[in-house]
Amino acid sequence: MASFRFIDLFAGIGGLRIGFDAIGGHCVFTSERDKYARRTYQANFRDNHELGADIEPYSADPSSIPEFDVLLAGFPCQPFSIAGVSKKNALGRPHGFLDDTQGTLFFDTAKIIAHHKPTAFVLENVKNLERHDKGKTFATIMNVLKNELGYNVQSRVISSHPWVPQKRERIFIVGFKEATAFDLKNLKLPETSPTLGTILEPHTTVDPKYTLTPRLWEYLQGYKAKHEAKGNGFGFGLCGPDDVARTLSARYHKDGSEILISQPGPRPRRLTPQECARLMGFEHGDRKWIIPKEVSDTQAYRQFGNAVVVPVVEFIAQAMKPHLFGALAQKRVSSKAA
Repeated sequence: MASFRFIDLFAGIGGLRIGFDAIGGHCVFTSERDKYARRTYQANFRDNHELGADIEPYSADPSSIPEFDVLLAGFPCQPFSIAGVSKKNALGRPHGFLDDTQGTLFFDTAKIIAHHKPTAFVLENVKNLERHDKGKTFATIMNVLKNELGYNVQSRVISSHPWVPQKRERIFIVGFKEATAFDLKNLKLPETSPTLGTILEPHTTVDPKYTLTPRLWEYLQGYKAKHEAKGNGFGFGLCGPDDVARTLSARYHKDGSEILISQPGPRPRRLTPQECARLMGFEHGDRKWIIPKEVSDTQAYRQFGNAVVVPVVEFIAQAMKPHLFGALAQKRVSSKAA
């Protein structure tokens, strides 16, 4: 029996979902625009609910989404400008998120929260969200969540390195409708520091197609030398089993330059897609991850580069669990009393 119901917006391949499945949740709605990401999602989550594509029809009519307790969303950060409230009032225009964030994907998320009033939500984004537009974007988002939607909201940038051999920092925003003792800022992270040797396949088993071509390797070396001569740090990242990788990006399929793996022979190689699954924590411990045959390496690299690191989400979900269950229990008591 599921303990709570949740929805998964801008779901990608389901990284946020895994952590909340693990604490007893049941996903009742999923939305993801990319058709290849939806194929990977469906291969790994055998659900009885349809996967929505674009979020706009659902934010236009939030009642079309089933009732839920927790909202998860890795919403993309789209730039939006903020005009002064006084100027808007003079023009007879509304202010608040209905205007300030109109046309952004955060707006769609906010509309759904406003309608359903979930017990809690978890939002994820790039670290730079805090600094975008000199902090104005983040300030608007927090104002909407706290002051207009009425949530107790906390945020924290968390690095993935305690769980996987990758330096990947992401901001997590957690909100509860009612006040709880949950303290995101003071959660103690694990002190482990895994290295790439924990996720790499033996050199002898890796398909030669992942080795860089002579022409690409020559280009990358020349590109790095050119920027080093100018005093810049641009270039490839060459790693071995004792190293920690840079951040895996959605552009990894182009040349693999941010994470190249040294190997016997004259040229390094890219990570395989299955190694990316481990680097992102989709394959972790006994958990396996399916990359469907119809999903190309290019699409798989994009999917993992856009994803969250799953063990980080599992850590946050476990920390939220007692507070979430307490809030849900209180909500049920209040509903019965009413």
